[in-house]
Formats: sequence, structure tokens, C-alpha cells
Amino acid sequence: MAVLIENSQKKIAIDFERVRQALHDILENLDYQDKEISFLFVDDDGIREINKKYLGRDYPTNVIAFSMTEGEFGDISPDMLGDVIISVETALEDARSANIEFEEELDFLMIHGILHLLGYDHETSEADAKRMKKKEAELFFALNNYLIE
Repeated sequence: MAVLIENSQKKIAIDFERVRQALHDILENLDYQDKEISFLFVDDDGIREINKKYLGRDYPTNVIAFSMTEGEFGDISPDMLGDVIISVETALEDARSANIEFEEELDFLMIHGILHLLGYDHETSEADAKRMKKKEAELFFALNNYLIE
């Protein structure tokens, strides 16, 4: 597994050892441990710029994923899943709003981004949104050793 992690923000401390372990566990659970993926951690200004430039949305968001397996040239490098960009500022704000730990929010956003790279999409239909939400919960609970009741 080749995981590239880059941190281009300095506002919020991130435990990258924990991030690496979480990514390893997520990809192993999905049986994609032999694939390549990159993660970029940015601040709200950074993700807003990316969101505007590539998606035409002039606002910050929590996570953006760019799949390398979709589209006309998606089969050129089948081992490369793509890129996931996470705003740690929005992640921290979302964690506080949900009354969860920052690390748990990062786990969720990493899962969410990876699922987008694998073709999951919550914006296409209600059925697709349910499918993605179910897979997110399954992976999150497995990653954090929670029991699903």
C-alpha cells in the first residue's frame, strides 16, 4: 500500500501516526490495501480554493475526493485510487457540532473520501446515499471498535 500524506496547514495538530494506522485499517477492511492513495490536509482557505477551481463551488467544505479510476482514462493506472483533500478546520468545527472527538471526525472524512474514490456517491439518489451511509457506518464502527446493535 502506498499512501502519501501531506499537511499544508499549520492551524491544527494532527496525529499522523494515527492517521496512517486508520488509513491502513480502512483500506484493509475494503480489501484495497495494495492500492495507492494520497491525502492532503488543508485549512478552509485551501479547500475553498480547490472547491472553486475544480468544482465551481465558492465555499469551504470538509472533504473533496478526486478519483483516478473513473472517466475515459480511469484504467491507465488501476492501482492508483486517487486523491482526498480534507479541511481540518471544517473537520474540527464538525466534530464540535456533533460532540465527537476530532480524530473520529477525521476517521469519518477519510472513510467518506475513500468511498467516493471507489464510486460511492450520496448525491445521485436516495438509494445511493443509503448505501454509502451504511458502508460508512460499517467501516467507522470497525475502525473504532464499536459494536453495531
